[in-house]
Amino acid sequence: MGRDGRLLATARVLAHALALAPLALLARRMWLVQSGTDLDALGADPVAGIEHFLGLWALRFLLATLAVTPLRQLSGLAALLRFRRMLGLYAFAYASLHLAAYLVLDLRGYWALVFGEIVKRPYLTAGFAAWLLLVPLAATSTSGWMRRLGRRWGRLHRLVYAVAVLAVLHFWWVVKADVREPLAYAAVLSLLLGWRLWKRLAVRARAAGAAPRQAP
Repeated sequence: MGRDGRLLATARVLAHALALAPLALLARRMWLVQSGTDLDALGADPVAGIEHFLGLWALRFLLATLAVTPLRQLSGLAALLRFRRMLGLYAFAYASLHLAAYLVLDLRGYWALVFGEIVKRPYLTAGFAAWLLLVPLAATSTSGWMRRLGRRWGRLHRLVYAVAVLAVLHFWWVVKADVREPLAYAAVLSLLLGWRLWKRLAVRARAAGAAPRQAP
C-alpha cells in the first residue's frame, strides 16, 4: 500500500470513529440517566431527547452527504467522493435508529398504531416518507448495484434531494415554536441545492453557447 493508500485508509478509520462518536455520547447520557448520576442528561423528557438526538444526527449526516460534491468541485479533491457513500449510509443508520426509538420508546410496542399516527400527524408523514425513500438508496449503494442499474442508478439516487427536503420539513414541524435551529438547517440545504442548480444551469449555458460554433 502506497502513501496515498495509507492516508486514505487512515482517513476512513477516522471518519468511522467520528461518525460513531454521537452514539457513544448518547450511550453515556443514557447511562447517566439510568444510574441516577445526571437525570437531566437527556433533557426533561428522556424519550424525546433520544429521538431528537438521533434524528438530528441523521439530518446532519444527510447534509454532509450532499456537501461532498460541492466540496469536491471547490477543492478539486476527488478523494472526497470516496466518503459520500459512507456518510449516506450513516444517515440511513441514524434515521433508522430514530424511527426505532419512536416505535419502541414512544409507542411502547403498540406498533399497530403507527400508520394511524403517520396519517394523522404531518410531521410523522414527512419523516416516515423520508425514511422510506432512504431505504432503496441504502440498498443500492454498492458498486454492484451501480453497475446493474447503470444510468438509472444516478436517477434513483437523486431521491436524496427529496429526502433532505422532507427531513428538514419534519424537523421544522416537530419543533413548532422556536424554529431557529431547523431554519439554520434549511438554509444549509438551500445552499447545497442552490449550488447544484447553479452548476447545472452553467453547464447548459455553456452547451448552448458552444452549439452555434459546432454548426457546419
